[in-house]
Amino acid sequence: MAVTKILPRSGGLQQAIDYVLNGDKTDDCILTAHFNCDPGREYRQMMQTKWETHRTDGRQCYHIIQSFRPGEITPELALEIAKEFVREHLDGFEAVIGTHVDRHHIHSHIVFNSVNADTGEKYHSTQQSYYQQIRGISDRLCREHGLSVIMAGESAKAISYVEWLRRSKGQPTFRSMLEADLRAAIQDANDLGHFFLLMEHMGYEIRHGDRLGFRLRGQERFQYPGRRNTLFTENGIRAAIQGNLAEIEAGSRPTVLSRPKYRPYLAHPKYTGFLALYVHYLYLLGKIGQRQYPPRMTPHLRQEVMRFEQYQAQFAFLRENDITTPADMAAFEQRTEETLAKLIKQRTILNVRKKKRQKLYTALADVEALAPSKALYEEGLTGMEAEFERYMEAVALLESSGVPRNRLTEEKAEIYEQLAELNREIRTERQKLKLCHKIQNQVPVMEQDIQKTEEHQKEVREHEHRRR
Repeated sequence: MAVTKILPRSGGLQQAIDYVLNGDKTDDCILTAHFNCDPGREYRQMMQTKWETHRTDGRQCYHIIQSFRPGEITPELALEIAKEFVREHLDGFEAVIGTHVDRHHIHSHIVFNSVNADTGEKYHSTQQSYYQQIRGISDRLCREHGLSVIMAGESAKAISYVEWLRRSKGQPTFRSMLEADLRAAIQDANDLGHFFLLMEHMGYEIRHGDRLGFRLRGQERFQYPGRRNTLFTENGIRAAIQGNLAEIEAGSRPTVLSRPKYRPYLAHPKYTGFLALYVHYLYLLGKIGQRQYPPRMTPHLRQEVMRFEQYQAQFAFLRENDITTPADMAAFEQRTEETLAKLIKQRTILNVRKKKRQKLYTALADVEALAPSKALYEEGLTGMEAEFERYMEAVALLESSGVPRNRLTEEKAEIYEQLAELNREIRTERQKLKLCHKIQNQVPVMEQDIQKTEEHQKEVREHEHRRR
């Protein structure tokens, strides 16, 4: 398994080349390679390309790192994989490769010119190009040489043609990588709040709402994986954290268990008010739906028949909450609004607590997310100064706060858990109010439809009576 990373560099081209070709790290330069440039003249040739194309400003070079699992690969094979990667992905770019064996894990460094020597165009690195090209090519080369890859298996859900095409070429998409991180966080999390904390430490921003959204820092848009897979909804994640992930993934257990409340047998009630109206209307729609060619069926009624299940759900809502009259509806709305106001107040208090600690929470996430950059800086790699400085600032802030890091982590996870539960309850209460407003708007339409249908049926009966 190769973990890949690309680092843009705006300076230090000579230092980067020297670092990659360091003889102490590459077994006396045996584990090195050159593409489109000559040993000893790498820097001069790269700068010559920049001068000839008038592209000496901006990014000077890019640095790709391929790190392998300890004991999984030999240095020679790691160098060969890096060479194949450069041939396929960096055609026309001047590049140097060095496979370093000075640490417990073998890793290859690739430094290449930001300007293509053949086309004169600059290399552009984005989050999208990373997942579609760099990581995709690296994973495919690992599979071809019998090495493991980060993602194994494919989703059985429907996917777009573009995503299917990328997967068929061995190019993981951002969605597949996000789902892999979600599964890893679910397996490690103790509860929902801890899950959010782990995802934040992986570098994700989280949007709470009707659907959970995730995006890496720097991305423009959020992804909503729960749209395609209910496992990644809030309820699905909560169920999976409780120890059911394997069963849910195998399909032997539903993501969310919908258990109806126990209801003892009761004699058929005599409905009044809203309930009687819904019973009448559902009976009317059921009769219309049973006819293959209902006479004089208007487009409006045809649409109403298609909403039959929606009206059944509204009827069940009215019956469960014992709403019969407009007065009952008004009282229920008032109780719901009061409950909603209390929940929002509780959420505001929690958000204030969270805001007071936000700098510490952000520092906690930065320490986790920037740990790899700090390790590279300590190895002597230039170009990581900003990341290292940000890491040290976060550490200093945490130490000056006087709060133990494990306690701060537990507190953050607890607040996130409470906020998630409050958001769920708030959404439920708002859905109740929305359903009440929908029913109130629908009642006059239903009454009018029933009246028109009954008048039409009366005309039909009178017409048949005259014919007899």
